[in-house]
Amino acid sequence: MKIRDILAEGRPTLSFEVFPPKTQDKYESVEKAAFAIAALKPDFMSVTYGAGGGTSQYTVQIAADIKERYGVPSLAHLTCVSSTREKVHQVLEELKEKGIENILALRGDIPADGKVEKDYQYASQLINEIKQAGDFCIGAACYPEGHVESVNKTEDILHLKEKVDAGCDFVTTQMFFDNNILYNYLYRIREKGITVPVIAGIMPVTHASQVKRICGMSGTYLPARFKAIVDRFGDNPAAMKQAGIAYATEQIIDLVANGVNGIHVYSMNKPDVAAKIKESLSEIIGPKA
Repeated sequence: MKIRDILAEGRPTLSFEVFPPKTQDKYESVEKAAFAIAALKPDFMSVTYGAGGGTSQYTVQIAADIKERYGVPSLAHLTCVSSTREKVHQVLEELKEKGIENILALRGDIPADGKVEKDYQYASQLINEIKQAGDFCIGAACYPEGHVESVNKTEDILHLKEKVDAGCDFVTTQMFFDNNILYNYLYRIREKGITVPVIAGIMPVTHASQVKRICGMSGTYLPARFKAIVDRFGDNPAAMKQAGIAYATEQIIDLVANGVNGIHVYSMNKPDVAAKIKESLSEIIGPKA
């Protein structure tokens, strides 16, 4: 099933993200976690993609297994800045063969050594190419606080418009911890004529060490209330996990109450975290229609 059709139903949806292993010896443990999350029967699951396609075979296989074994629609990530056109089309053919209809098209991070291929510079180019390659449902990323490489938020929204004009069907946000940031962003992009569904990306912070990494990568704003939780419970792993899940759950409840129906949880391959969030939302994001 295509994600655009799921979103068109107009009900609250809950989805989870998993990431493939970097090496074959870790495959079994990642597969086990992915299957445990799939058994929760979310509306869909996304599977990330390593830089330069280093994990592309795992991405395609995990996405296919989630779909085939559990009947959960899968969303395969695909990045392009470190890939050749030949590599991208190879992956697209693999996705077609496995019956995977949904792709999250991303530029991808620039590698630390700065080495990139010359075929793609922007996600919009990849989206356009996927559109021509088959009947895929295409998602893209958006950044309520602005992409770290953008000059300003206005320019960032113009880049989002380019992705939508190229043919993406929905967008998923980078994580955020203050819902007002998303509400303001939605107002601004709608004003610019961007009307595709926006799925809110939520990350339950279950370990204090995640905070430094999140801020370092994306410069995400941390509200005082969230900082207080980390300060108070950061040295107590069990308490931090419980508080982090509770904070994310409260965010989701507020979003759904304010009309944001698409919720995507960056569950970091943690089935117990996914299960607790789903259980806490059982009546708020109820059974599928």
